[in-house]
Amino acid sequence: MWSYSNNRDVLYGVIALCLCAISFFSLSQRQRDVVIRRLRFQRRRPSSARTPPRSLSPDKKVPSNSVPKANEYAKVFPPLQREALAELAFSMPGSQRQALGNLEFDEILFEKSLLGWEEDFRKADESKYVYSGFSVKEIRALGDFPDHATLSGVPLPQPHHKFDIDKAMPRPYRPFRWAYHQTMSLAKMDTDYWLELEKTYRSRIVQRRALYAEHGESVLQSLPGSELACKELMEMSLQFLCARYPQYFSLCPSTSDPRKTVFENKILSTTQVVQEKHPLLVLLDNVPEDFAIMLRRPSDGYYVFRAGIICSAIGWNVGTKINKQLHEIHAPIPDYKERMQFSMDRYFTKKPTNKPIQRTSWGLEVDEPLYMPPGDPHEKYRDFQCPDVSLERVHLRTDHQTLRRLPLSGAVVFNFKALFTPVTEFRDEPYIPSIILKVCHEGKENLMKYKNTWHVEHVTLPALEEYEREQKQKGLIEDNWEVRTLDEHPFYPGWEEKWHIQQGF
Repeated sequence: MWSYSNNRDVLYGVIALCLCAISFFSLSQRQRDVVIRRLRFQRRRPSSARTPPRSLSPDKKVPSNSVPKANEYAKVFPPLQREALAELAFSMPGSQRQALGNLEFDEILFEKSLLGWEEDFRKADESKYVYSGFSVKEIRALGDFPDHATLSGVPLPQPHHKFDIDKAMPRPYRPFRWAYHQTMSLAKMDTDYWLELEKTYRSRIVQRRALYAEHGESVLQSLPGSELACKELMEMSLQFLCARYPQYFSLCPSTSDPRKTVFENKILSTTQVVQEKHPLLVLLDNVPEDFAIMLRRPSDGYYVFRAGIICSAIGWNVGTKINKQLHEIHAPIPDYKERMQFSMDRYFTKKPTNKPIQRTSWGLEVDEPLYMPPGDPHEKYRDFQCPDVSLERVHLRTDHQTLRRLPLSGAVVFNFKALFTPVTEFRDEPYIPSIILKVCHEGKENLMKYKNTWHVEHVTLPALEEYEREQKQKGLIEDNWEVRTLDEHPFYPGWEEKWHIQQGF
């Protein structure tokens, strides 16, 4: 029997439809076109592809029946960004819009026409698709330096007009946690700090170029099939620098050939036509950041390290990790297989472009070893407690890392930058000495052995104990404070004031 409730639901539905129609027709013609195009390009993803990424928390056990099966992710693709093409098309010249062609999307055709694993998009048939859901034809029509912010859904950074490269210091990362266990400790990326410059910029660029000149493919490689990802990463990086530091960087058409782009770096007093150099070499010349490009393997859907620049690795290098899967790359990390492998593989397959993340790792080192591959002479300091090492030589090394998916290539890019801070800086940083002491004294044995703080603990721990006593006497921390991860993680209370005073801006 038809009830009052049924009639009421229908009435509400009709009213809702009328309101939607009124709202739609109140829009301008251009706004209505955007709505129609977005609806047109949206498609229903398989339910498995819509499942939110699994938590990477170590407290959540992986079910025993969730061991990955062969080819489990072979039909799983990242969330599409095709609706962004409709927005970009409005601002394109007519010829470019025509080159873009019909933007309708056929999922069955897409899965049957995927670009080969080692295929170069520049030489491929234009009807083929990258696993991101964009066709080769569309990517070519977008050309060089398209609007990657719109394509990815990640806004460009705010300009930092007060920034002074000769005074700038990195944010003071103190990524100490307690309880300390194996976890990725992920957080939403601060989009203004995807690439962070500071006063070591000039010397780091010189150092990184010298490392490449000496070690070649041990620090920089790109395998076949990575061409689009390398180009896209370079373009996004340069666009970021120009938006964040406009007083130092700019992009403009070449006067000799408007189809080419000139990148000006006023810090280094250099200009270069970016199309005339491999994208990774353009990054090496201008960005003091390490990049690892992970690409989806068509046979099973797992992600493999296919290209990158790594100039600040400890105990490994590009040559030892290239063409390996995530679990092979992370094999030395304690508890990775048991706690994280399943979650990380699944996370990579479904990661969207508009949700970049960040984390920070840490260690204690003698001096400032940037690049220390297996067999490096500096390794000797890690084998014993050298009685001649002074406190002033001991540094906190942090690697601030971000992880994001590139919209066109679909590559997942892991990037990081090594930063060094003298441990003497902790003297006036509330709670930091206490947390480090707790981790060093009570951290899980296999994790602490891997982190290898022991070789400097004979110098560091007595100093930290003195700092802790001073902080209690001065009231910087409470006498009965129970050690825990700080609310300000990965920083500490009052960090911004000290950071600004040190820079003078």
